[in-house]
Amino acid sequence: MHELSGRRVLVTGASGFVGRHLMGAAAFAGVEFATLQNVDIRDRSALQAEVASIRPDHVIHLAAQSFVPRSFEDPAGTLEINLMGTLHLLQALDSVGFSGRFLYVSSGDVYGAVHESQLPVTEQHPPAPRNPYAVSKLSAELLCLQWHRSNSLDVVVARPFNHVGPGQDAAFVVPALAAQVVAIARGQRAPLIRAGDIDVTRDFTDVRDIVVGYARLLVSGTSGRTYQLCSGAERSVRGILERLLALKAVDAEIEQDPSKFRPAEQRRMVADNTLVSRDTGWLPAIPWEKTLQDIIEEMESRT
Repeated sequence: MHELSGRRVLVTGASGFVGRHLMGAAAFAGVEFATLQNVDIRDRSALQAEVASIRPDHVIHLAAQSFVPRSFEDPAGTLEINLMGTLHLLQALDSVGFSGRFLYVSSGDVYGAVHESQLPVTEQHPPAPRNPYAVSKLSAELLCLQWHRSNSLDVVVARPFNHVGPGQDAAFVVPALAAQVVAIARGQRAPLIRAGDIDVTRDFTDVRDIVVGYARLLVSGTSGRTYQLCSGAERSVRGILERLLALKAVDAEIEQDPSKFRPAEQRRMVADNTLVSRDTGWLPAIPWEKTLQDIIEEMESRT
């Protein structure tokens, strides 16, 4: 986007799944990216020195502990990274007189359990986190918006829902299933898919569409506002698995493992993207079939 060309944008968490897609996206053509070099955001003094050397025009704060099961195992560590790390970043930016836009990347998981009668969920729905990860993200949202109100910081909050695509860690559901499908297609394992609870639905969006949304929010989002980034389509994990199997022409038995079922699981989820579309013009553009095909192809290239 030409409005960002020539601007120095600090991307935290740049080496992660989303960060790698973001820094290669055409929507950020001409941007001078800066990243944190071997700096842990939990280390306030090191972070402050790094920010002072970068002096960014804008910030996209992606860095987080984002794996929900891990947040149950280590809630303190999750809060330390996601909440205190965000505080340290805000303090570091304040110390160098930062006056640009701060895009905080939260999560649609902050809503917790949403009754089916209230779907699709909108930004007006009251958050009710049901895991430590979501608590940490909502807390950091509130912190950023407090800085907007108290320190006149130009903050926009993004609440992306599930995003998938090539390069995602195989600990997450879609690449985990794709890896099994690829192994079966190659004859490397018996035709048996082991999965958790696949009869839940989620609002999945291609990560390459999500990062375009971040570019649009950086340019056109309204300061102090929270935006959902989502497809608006409800897809079941079972349906995704069936499509992955079909793409490789594989037949397999499905075995659900109760040990992989999450505590406090939301059965259905779909969200509304009206607000972000109205304010920035963003809507997902990549066909879902292409997303799944690209995940399969990337998984094949890994092994």
